[in-house]
Amino acid sequence: MADLSTKIKRATDQNGHGTKVTKDEIAQFMPEALHNLKTFTFGESTPSSQVSQIIEEAFWTAYKKPSIEIYSTRGVLPTTKVRLATENLGGFVEGIPVVPEALVDSSFVSKLKEFGLITEITIGDVKQELEAKALTRDQLIQFIGWAGRKAITGDIDGPTINSLMDVAVAMTGEVEGSGDIITLGSIKNYLNVSKIPAEVPIPPTTIPFQFTRASSINELQALGWEPLEVVPWLRFLIETNANRPEPQSLRSVLFAAQVLLILSRSWDGLSQSSKATVVSLLQPIAVVPTKSGMKKPGEAFFASVKLFDDLPTVTSCPGVKEKFLAAIGVRKTVDLETIFSRLLSPTADAKQGEKPTNSRHMELIKYLASVRDDIPPEDLKRLKATPICPAEAGPKGMEATQGSARLYRVSEIFEPKDALRNLGLPILQWPGPPGSYRPGSLEGRFLTLLGIRAFPSVPELIDMMASEDATSREKSMIYFISNHHINGYAAFEVGSSTKPFLPLQGDDKRLVSPAECFTNHECAVLGFSILRRELHNHANKFGVAMDPPMTECVNRLVAKPPQSRREAITLFGYFASRLGELGQNAVAKIADARIVPVLAKNQTSNGYINEKAGDHKDLRHLTPRQCYLGGSSNYADIFDFVDFGNEANAFLLKCGSKNEPTKFELAALACKEPARLLGIMQSPEKYLNLLRTLADDLSMLKRDKILFKQMRQSQFLLGSVEIPGNKENVKGRRLSGLQSADTGYDSDPEDIEDAPIKQWQLALPGQIVVNDDYNGYRLFKSSLICAPEEDKLETFYLALGAQTLGSLVQEDLRLGQPAEKQSSAVKLRSHVLERSKLFLHEYSRDNIKHDSRWLEKNLTVQAVSSISLRRSLRGHNLSHTEKRSAAYTHDRHNGYTLFITAGSLDTYQISLALCKILLDRPNQSAYLTFEQFLNLNLYQLRARGYNVERILRAKAAEQRIAEEERRKQLEVEQQQIKEQEELWRQQNQLVSAAPARERSKSSDKPMPGTFDSDSPENSPTPRAKSPPRHRPKGIFSGLKERLGINSSSDEVQDQLQNFLDGPKPPHDHQSDNPPTYDEASKGTVSKPGKGTEQVSSPHAVQQNLLNAIQSSRAHDSSDLFSPPNTKEIKEQATYCDATPSQNITFLADASNGTRIFVDKTIASPTGFLAQNVSALNSFAVLLDDICDIYSLSRKAMHIFYDESGATIAFNQNGSIFCNFRFFAQLHQKKMESGNPEGRKEAASYWWVVVAHELAHNLVKPHNSEHSFYTENLIANYFPKMMAKAAAYASQVPNPSRRALASGREQSLLD
Repeated sequence: MADLSTKIKRATDQNGHGTKVTKDEIAQFMPEALHNLKTFTFGESTPSSQVSQIIEEAFWTAYKKPSIEIYSTRGVLPTTKVRLATENLGGFVEGIPVVPEALVDSSFVSKLKEFGLITEITIGDVKQELEAKALTRDQLIQFIGWAGRKAITGDIDGPTINSLMDVAVAMTGEVEGSGDIITLGSIKNYLNVSKIPAEVPIPPTTIPFQFTRASSINELQALGWEPLEVVPWLRFLIETNANRPEPQSLRSVLFAAQVLLILSRSWDGLSQSSKATVVSLLQPIAVVPTKSGMKKPGEAFFASVKLFDDLPTVTSCPGVKEKFLAAIGVRKTVDLETIFSRLLSPTADAKQGEKPTNSRHMELIKYLASVRDDIPPEDLKRLKATPICPAEAGPKGMEATQGSARLYRVSEIFEPKDALRNLGLPILQWPGPPGSYRPGSLEGRFLTLLGIRAFPSVPELIDMMASEDATSREKSMIYFISNHHINGYAAFEVGSSTKPFLPLQGDDKRLVSPAECFTNHECAVLGFSILRRELHNHANKFGVAMDPPMTECVNRLVAKPPQSRREAITLFGYFASRLGELGQNAVAKIADARIVPVLAKNQTSNGYINEKAGDHKDLRHLTPRQCYLGGSSNYADIFDFVDFGNEANAFLLKCGSKNEPTKFELAALACKEPARLLGIMQSPEKYLNLLRTLADDLSMLKRDKILFKQMRQSQFLLGSVEIPGNKENVKGRRLSGLQSADTGYDSDPEDIEDAPIKQWQLALPGQIVVNDDYNGYRLFKSSLICAPEEDKLETFYLALGAQTLGSLVQEDLRLGQPAEKQSSAVKLRSHVLERSKLFLHEYSRDNIKHDSRWLEKNLTVQAVSSISLRRSLRGHNLSHTEKRSAAYTHDRHNGYTLFITAGSLDTYQISLALCKILLDRPNQSAYLTFEQFLNLNLYQLRARGYNVERILRAKAAEQRIAEEERRKQLEVEQQQIKEQEELWRQQNQLVSAAPARERSKSSDKPMPGTFDSDSPENSPTPRAKSPPRHRPKGIFSGLKERLGINSSSDEVQDQLQNFLDGPKPPHDHQSDNPPTYDEASKGTVSKPGKGTEQVSSPHAVQQNLLNAIQSSRAHDSSDLFSPPNTKEIKEQATYCDATPSQNITFLADASNGTRIFVDKTIASPTGFLAQNVSALNSFAVLLDDICDIYSLSRKAMHIFYDESGATIAFNQNGSIFCNFRFFAQLHQKKMESGNPEGRKEAASYWWVVVAHELAHNLVKPHNSEHSFYTENLIANYFPKMMAKAAAYASQVPNPSRRALASGREQSLLD
């Protein structure tokens, strides 16, 4: 490369180029350069490619510097100075050495690019080249195009463009280095020739159009340049006008016309602010060519203005729009100064009475009207403010023939009309025949624009109507009324005028303002002025109101109230006619003002003032709230009643008066002055009527807490004290007990004379008692103040703090020893429970405290040797003791206990005790009614009109409803089974399901639930006691522990486990308890099958279980028993278990209706029943709980008893029988102890037993299939059993429940 470099230098010297290498030298030595590069281009060597790789590696690593010399457009240079040309930049940066195009595609150059020894041209290279020299005209055009394209494509960002522009400088001359200098960094605008031609002067910040001709607008804007606008260009022309030569100066007509033409063309596209700027720039400059030379726009006129010949009109401006010239101020009309000086003679200073010398104002008006649209706003404003028109001054009938010496502004004179001439107003002089002035003509519209008056204003008419001249007042008022609508006087608030101009009725000399008079003559009673009657129809035109403001009326009424009834009727009647206008504030002010005249009550009988009397010293004024309207026979002497007629009374009613006192006022008066109130009424009955009215609104009175507190503390309630007669005192000492109550009804006349006297007196609420205990009242009546015996008043007295007599009478019941035989108590309890159902059926639920079901659970009857009752009155040293045959006590834990004496019973005393338990407010009628129910049988009650059959039918209906609810519950379970079946099918992805095989299993098989001949009952051979063994864990081996039964007895657990597991081999052991299922039955246990199969769907099992429950029925049901259809379950196996039938007969019903059967071989069934009444009822209640768990009809459950045998329970055609003998020996003692654990143990035992028997509804024999359904019954109803066990555990232990249960037997036992 060194030799090649020497050859190039020698060639440049020979060609006379000096050190500058040209294209010719580069092309001359290009073949040699290509040869050199190919020499050092290494290809693949053969037979070994490693040879070329080693040589190539040695070549590139031999040179220690990170560069290599290469042939370029500027000769042989290091690669650090040579660039790869990515595009043709030679037009404006030809000084950058680049690899020639012939060498770019060579393999050697590719290696240089691969090793990073040579790079492409960068922006820094371009910037360095631009800093080195100035651009020529052609280079400038190419640079602007290149920079614009790069900026649009985003190859160069804005800051980089600005840095290039800051260093770029160009010379505009044709020869390199000549012409003007353009610094691109200062350029801000480019020229848009569609607005501004290229030949006009432009600012130095705008690049000439010849350099941007080849570039698009987007490229120029991408460089950050904006188009040159008209306003900046015009400002530049004006600012540099003095420095430019004459042909390009605004002093030149041609150049000025060219500038105006450019502005005219761009005028419509300018914004309002730009237009305003152009106008402000041109107006102070003489830029408009006229025939009188260059003029400012405001001094020039359009050529169409020919009023005067010597006006400077516009010339030499072809193509310039008139709209533009008018906008910059060129005039279309003559200025007013010239017009005033040439057309109008100076008459403004003429003296009064002097005739005008010139009448050319009409010519002026006609000219101005013709150029109306061209008059500048400033001139119009001056025309309005300048007096230019005379007024009429001629004789009457010829007024327009002569004008006044004084000139008026157009807005000061009126149009020529006869109606206006009569008012004496200044009229425009318009010479000509009458009617020659037309407001719609061109001149008339122009005068209207200047403000000529078509009619006087309202204030002017008011001034004329308020003048001292009566004729002027009359004419102006007539004109105002006649032209009120035509002239639009309604828009003016005449009523707001304070000038007096309206005449009054009855006083023509006095004038008042519209606000000081009114049209309603009735308001004159308050001293207001009335408008003259002839003007009433036009009152709204003058702003006169019909009535004065209500506030002013109220103030006058309060300041001067009426002094007689006649004045009050008139005044109040006027206010009654304006009731709708009375606001809340006005009503409140009147209600508290003393405006109602009232005479003292001893003046007149009717309560009004005697107007004929001359002395009014007893006249007083009350507020409306203190008065009552009309009259009242009850309260006339207590309150002030007035009557001023219907209209006046309506006004007082609005202001707070009432027709009668309110309940609050009556209560307040009764609390404040009860004795005076009672004295005025002069009758306790009237006072009680008052209290009854207060009682009706007791809830409303309670809302006023202060008043209600005062009522509780006031001595205003009326109570009675009974004073006995002499004979009654004697009889009272002779008689005792209930007999004393009958002596008061003796009809002997002598007894009537000595009958007790009831004395009424006022007392505090706390001193009065409500008689709810007649026996207590009979004993202590002389020491009691009693409330009237009315429900309404009793409730009222109790609310105020009165006490019931029952709460004051303390009873001390003394009982003898319990009787040895309680049979009478048991019978009585059964009888009471039966009759209470019939008795309570006649009462509504609101009056019932406890119903018969509650009474059955909480009432105990006990017979004792004696009963004595001591009554004492709390707060008094009074007491009374009497013998009783019946009484009751209440204990929070044990409930109610009714005690009776052995022997004859007093059913009235029993009724007295029970009614207090059953009813909220028992009375004598209730006592007697229940006594009848106790004494009479059902036939006698039916004979007395009681619908016993309907009551019994209602009870039966309730049972049907309960059965319907049970059926609905079973339907819900059926629906759940269907949903589970669908879910099962989806989970197992069953495509189709064959219909379930239904089979009917009915055969003449022995009764299920009993045991075969191999049972211990039939085998008398005793077995030895087996040693303890570990019991295998079945599916329910932990059932007892999960139910919470912690009994240590293994006997019950053995029975239950054997019952579940089926028959097992017998063991040698002996027990006194009844045999278990394990001991009483035999069988074989099926072995599990081999292999694993898909289990049956659980819905099929649940369906079979539900069918088992639904197929249960009553023992003596008339329905034919059909064994339920079952779906085959492949998990069930079969083994046989024979059950003997039972030899039983019906004995009685338990307390809850469960039927009891006994073995036919029992010698004394009645004795058995008498000894086990309590235990049988307990067993029946327990079985009811089991039925609730399974949602089983209670009629399907029965109890049977045999003296020997191994049968715990059996199923006879769907009827379930449970052996009482097993319950009595296994569970009775534990349940009677009151421990919840005993009840839980018994319930879990019989729950499993019933599950076993329910499974027999599906499967008769004791086989694996039967065990399968037994276990599934237990599993499905286990949660309910758990809930029942939890309920047992939450009950408080109560040993006395045994006594309660002992009395639960049916009336059948009687």
